[in-house]
Amino acid sequence: MAMFRSLVASAHQRQPPAGPAGGDSGLEAQYSCPICLEVYHRPVAIGSCGHTFCGECLQPCLQVPSPLCPLCRLPFDPKKVDKATHVEKQLSSYKAPCRGCNKKVTLAKMRVHVSSCLKVQEQMANCPKFVPVVPTSQPIPSNIPNRSTFACPYCGARNLDQQELVKHCVESHRSDPNRVVCPICSAMPWGDPSYKSANFLQHLLHRHKFSYDTFVDYSIDEEAAFQAALALSLSEN
Repeated sequence: MAMFRSLVASAHQRQPPAGPAGGDSGLEAQYSCPICLEVYHRPVAIGSCGHTFCGECLQPCLQVPSPLCPLCRLPFDPKKVDKATHVEKQLSSYKAPCRGCNKKVTLAKMRVHVSSCLKVQEQMANCPKFVPVVPTSQPIPSNIPNRSTFACPYCGARNLDQQELVKHCVESHRSDPNRVVCPICSAMPWGDPSYKSANFLQHLLHRHKFSYDTFVDYSIDEEAAFQAALALSLSEN
Protein backbone atom coordinates (compact mmCIF):
# COMPACT_ATOMS: atom_id res chain seq x y z
CA MET A 1 0.00 0.00 0.00
CA ALA A 2 2.83 2.39 0.88
CA MET A 3 4.50 1.70 -2.47
CA PHE A 4 1.22 2.31 -4.32
CA ARG A 5 0.75 5.64 -2.55
CA SER A 6 4.30 6.65 -3.45
CA LEU A 7 3.66 5.85 -7.11
CA VAL A 8 0.45 7.90 -7.05
CA ALA A 9 2.27 10.84 -5.48
CA SER A 10 5.07 10.62 -8.05
CA ALA A 11 2.57 10.56 -10.90
CA HIS A 12 0.88 13.71 -9.58
CA GLN A 13 4.23 15.47 -9.28
CA ARG A 14 5.15 14.60 -12.88
CA GLN A 15 1.92 16.00 -14.28
CA PRO A 16 2.40 19.35 -16.10
CA PRO A 17 0.46 22.33 -14.75
CA ALA A 18 -3.04 22.68 -16.11
CA GLY A 19 -3.42 25.09 -18.99
CA PRO A 20 -6.21 26.74 -20.93
CA ALA A 21 -6.37 23.95 -23.54
CA GLY A 22 -9.80 22.86 -22.35
CA GLY A 23 -11.31 26.29 -23.02
CA ASP A 24 -13.05 28.69 -20.68
CA SER A 25 -15.85 26.33 -19.62
CA GLY A 26 -13.73 24.13 -17.37
CA LEU A 27 -10.98 26.58 -16.53
CA GLU A 28 -12.42 27.70 -13.21
CA ALA A 29 -12.81 24.06 -12.14
CA GLN A 30 -9.17 23.33 -13.04
CA TYR A 31 -8.04 26.09 -10.71
CA SER A 32 -10.46 25.41 -7.85
CA CYS A 33 -9.41 24.35 -4.37
CA PRO A 34 -10.59 20.76 -3.59
CA ILE A 35 -11.71 21.90 -0.12
CA CYS A 36 -13.72 25.09 -0.64
CA LEU A 37 -14.41 24.39 -4.35
CA GLU A 38 -13.65 28.02 -5.23
CA VAL A 39 -10.81 29.50 -7.28
CA TYR A 40 -7.54 29.25 -5.37
CA HIS A 41 -6.78 32.08 -2.94
CA ARG A 42 -3.12 32.35 -1.92
CA PRO A 43 -2.51 28.76 -3.09
CA VAL A 44 -0.02 26.48 -1.37
CA ALA A 45 1.30 23.09 -2.48
CA ILE A 46 2.16 20.07 -0.32
CA GLY A 47 5.72 19.03 -1.05
CA SER A 48 5.31 15.26 -0.83
CA CYS A 49 2.30 14.80 -3.13
CA GLY A 50 2.14 18.12 -4.99
CA HIS A 51 -1.56 18.75 -4.31
CA THR A 52 -2.59 22.39 -4.15
CA PHE A 53 -5.08 24.10 -1.81
CA CYS A 54 -5.96 27.59 -0.63
CA GLY A 55 -3.60 28.53 2.17
CA GLU A 56 -6.49 29.22 4.53
CA CYS A 57 -8.29 25.99 3.65
CA LEU A 58 -5.26 23.86 4.47
CA GLN A 59 -4.66 25.53 7.85
CA PRO A 60 -6.86 23.15 9.92
CA CYS A 61 -4.88 20.16 8.60
CA LEU A 62 -1.64 21.77 9.74
CA GLN A 63 -2.85 21.95 13.34
CA VAL A 64 -2.85 18.18 13.93
CA PRO A 65 0.24 16.18 15.03
CA SER A 66 0.40 13.95 11.92
CA PRO A 67 -1.28 15.77 9.02
CA LEU A 68 -2.62 13.95 5.97
CA CYS A 69 -3.26 15.45 2.55
CA PRO A 70 -7.03 16.10 2.38
CA LEU A 71 -7.09 14.80 -1.19
CA CYS A 72 -4.89 11.67 -1.33
CA ARG A 73 -4.52 11.04 2.44
CA LEU A 74 -0.73 10.76 2.20
CA PRO A 75 1.12 11.97 5.32
CA PHE A 76 3.14 15.13 4.81
CA ASP A 77 5.57 17.39 6.64
CA PRO A 78 3.86 20.73 7.44
CA LYS A 79 7.24 22.42 7.09
CA LYS A 80 7.30 21.38 3.44
CA VAL A 81 4.21 23.28 2.37
CA ASP A 82 5.16 26.16 0.08
CA LYS A 83 3.49 28.90 -1.92
CA ALA A 84 2.32 27.65 -5.30
CA THR A 85 3.81 30.59 -7.19
CA HIS A 86 3.33 28.95 -10.60
CA VAL A 87 -0.40 28.59 -9.88
CA GLU A 88 -0.62 32.24 -8.79
CA LYS A 89 0.92 33.31 -12.12
CA GLN A 90 -1.59 31.21 -14.05
CA LEU A 91 -4.48 32.69 -12.06
CA SER A 92 -3.38 36.13 -13.20
CA SER A 93 -3.11 35.00 -16.84
CA TYR A 94 -6.35 33.12 -17.50
CA LYS A 95 -9.94 34.35 -17.67
CA ALA A 96 -13.19 32.43 -17.18
CA PRO A 97 -16.90 33.36 -17.27
CA CYS A 98 -18.63 34.19 -13.99
CA ARG A 99 -21.11 31.44 -13.06
CA GLY A 100 -23.77 34.10 -12.44
CA CYS A 101 -23.52 36.96 -14.93
CA ASN A 102 -21.24 35.13 -17.42
CA LYS A 103 -18.83 38.07 -17.56
CA LYS A 104 -15.24 37.01 -18.27
CA VAL A 105 -13.03 37.67 -15.26
CA THR A 106 -9.38 36.97 -14.53
CA LEU A 107 -9.22 33.93 -12.24
CA ALA A 108 -7.17 35.89 -9.72
CA LYS A 109 -10.11 38.32 -9.37
CA MET A 110 -12.91 35.74 -9.59
CA ARG A 111 -13.51 35.50 -5.82
CA VAL A 112 -13.88 39.27 -5.46
CA HIS A 113 -16.18 39.41 -8.48
CA VAL A 114 -18.37 36.53 -7.25
CA SER A 115 -18.73 38.09 -3.80
CA SER A 116 -20.22 41.24 -5.39
CA CYS A 117 -22.12 39.62 -8.28
CA LEU A 118 -25.83 40.02 -7.58
CA LYS A 119 -26.79 37.03 -9.71
CA VAL A 120 -24.45 34.70 -7.82
CA GLN A 121 -25.69 35.97 -4.47
CA GLU A 122 -29.30 35.48 -5.53
CA GLN A 123 -28.51 31.92 -6.62
CA MET A 124 -26.92 31.11 -3.27
CA ALA A 125 -29.66 32.77 -1.23
CA ASN A 126 -32.32 30.77 -3.08
CA CYS A 127 -30.60 27.38 -2.73
CA PRO A 128 -32.79 24.75 -1.01
CA LYS A 129 -31.85 23.93 2.57
CA PHE A 130 -29.76 20.82 3.10
CA VAL A 131 -31.69 17.80 4.32
CA PRO A 132 -29.81 14.62 5.40
CA VAL A 133 -30.45 11.64 3.13
CA VAL A 134 -30.93 9.36 6.14
CA PRO A 135 -32.33 10.73 9.44
CA THR A 136 -30.12 10.12 12.45
CA SER A 137 -31.24 9.12 15.93
CA GLN A 138 -27.95 10.15 17.51
CA PRO A 139 -28.69 12.66 20.29
CA ILE A 140 -26.92 16.01 20.29
CA PRO A 141 -24.91 16.51 23.50
CA SER A 142 -25.96 19.47 25.61
CA ASN A 143 -22.44 20.54 26.61
CA ILE A 144 -21.24 21.67 23.15
CA PRO A 145 -21.58 25.00 21.34
CA ASN A 146 -24.69 25.50 19.23
CA ARG A 147 -23.61 24.51 15.71
CA SER A 148 -27.07 24.47 14.15
CA THR A 149 -28.11 28.12 14.40
CA PHE A 150 -26.06 31.26 14.76
CA ALA A 151 -26.34 34.94 15.58
CA CYS A 152 -25.49 37.60 13.00
CA PRO A 153 -22.14 39.13 14.03
CA TYR A 154 -23.26 42.52 12.68
CA CYS A 155 -26.70 43.09 14.25
CA GLY A 156 -27.16 40.14 16.63
CA ALA A 157 -30.15 38.59 14.82
CA ARG A 158 -30.46 35.10 16.27
CA ASN A 159 -31.54 31.57 15.31
CA LEU A 160 -30.14 31.70 11.75
CA ASP A 161 -28.92 28.49 10.17
CA GLN A 162 -25.98 28.67 7.75
CA GLN A 163 -28.01 29.46 4.64
CA GLU A 164 -30.23 31.92 6.50
CA LEU A 165 -27.11 33.64 7.84
CA VAL A 166 -25.74 33.98 4.29
CA LYS A 167 -29.05 35.35 2.99
CA HIS A 168 -29.44 37.74 5.94
CA CYS A 169 -25.92 39.16 5.53
CA VAL A 170 -26.31 39.50 1.73
CA GLU A 171 -29.58 41.40 2.12
CA SER A 172 -28.82 43.47 5.22
CA HIS A 173 -25.06 43.88 5.56
CA ARG A 174 -23.62 43.81 2.05
CA SER A 175 -21.91 47.17 2.51
CA ASP A 176 -20.95 46.84 6.17
CA PRO A 177 -17.16 47.45 6.41
CA ASN A 178 -16.74 46.13 9.97
CA ARG A 179 -14.40 43.20 10.68
CA VAL A 180 -16.34 40.52 12.57
CA VAL A 181 -15.83 37.04 13.97
CA CYS A 182 -17.44 34.23 11.98
CA PRO A 183 -19.95 32.55 14.36
CA ILE A 184 -19.82 29.29 12.38
CA CYS A 185 -16.03 28.95 12.56
CA SER A 186 -15.87 30.02 16.22
CA ALA A 187 -18.30 27.21 17.11
CA MET A 188 -16.01 24.59 15.56
CA PRO A 189 -13.34 22.73 17.63
CA TRP A 190 -10.55 24.34 15.56
CA GLY A 191 -12.16 27.77 15.40
CA ASP A 192 -10.53 30.92 16.75
CA PRO A 193 -13.19 32.99 18.57
CA SER A 194 -10.99 36.09 18.37
CA TYR A 195 -10.22 36.00 14.62
CA LYS A 196 -12.04 38.69 12.64
CA SER A 197 -12.61 38.26 8.91
CA ALA A 198 -11.66 41.25 6.78
CA ASN A 199 -14.50 40.40 4.38
CA PHE A 200 -17.03 38.32 6.30
CA LEU A 201 -19.55 38.06 3.45
CA GLN A 202 -16.90 36.70 1.09
CA HIS A 203 -15.79 34.31 3.83
CA LEU A 204 -19.36 33.00 4.22
CA LEU A 205 -19.85 32.48 0.49
CA HIS A 206 -16.54 30.69 0.00
CA ARG A 207 -15.95 28.62 3.13
CA HIS A 208 -19.24 27.22 4.41
CA LYS A 209 -20.44 24.75 1.80
CA PHE A 210 -21.98 22.18 4.14
CA SER A 211 -23.04 21.79 7.75
CA TYR A 212 -20.20 20.28 9.74
CA ASP A 213 -22.50 18.74 12.36
CA THR A 214 -24.23 16.67 9.69
CA PHE A 215 -21.05 14.62 9.41
CA VAL A 216 -19.44 14.88 12.87
CA ASP A 217 -19.59 11.77 15.06
CA TYR A 218 -19.55 12.95 18.66
CA SER A 219 -18.25 9.58 19.87
CA ILE A 220 -14.79 10.31 18.41
CA ASP A 221 -12.43 13.08 19.40
CA GLU A 222 -12.84 16.47 17.77
CA GLU A 223 -9.65 16.23 15.74
CA ALA A 224 -10.71 12.97 14.11
CA ALA A 225 -14.20 14.40 13.59
CA PHE A 226 -12.79 17.20 11.50
CA GLN A 227 -10.80 14.78 9.35
CA ALA A 228 -13.88 12.59 8.82
CA ALA A 229 -16.04 15.57 7.82
CA LEU A 230 -13.41 16.88 5.44
CA ALA A 231 -12.85 13.47 3.79
CA LEU A 232 -16.60 12.93 3.32
CA SER A 233 -17.07 16.37 1.82
CA LEU A 234 -14.27 15.79 -0.67
CA SER A 235 -15.52 12.34 -1.66
CA GLU A 236 -19.00 13.67 -2.41
CA ASN A 237 -17.60 16.37 -4.66
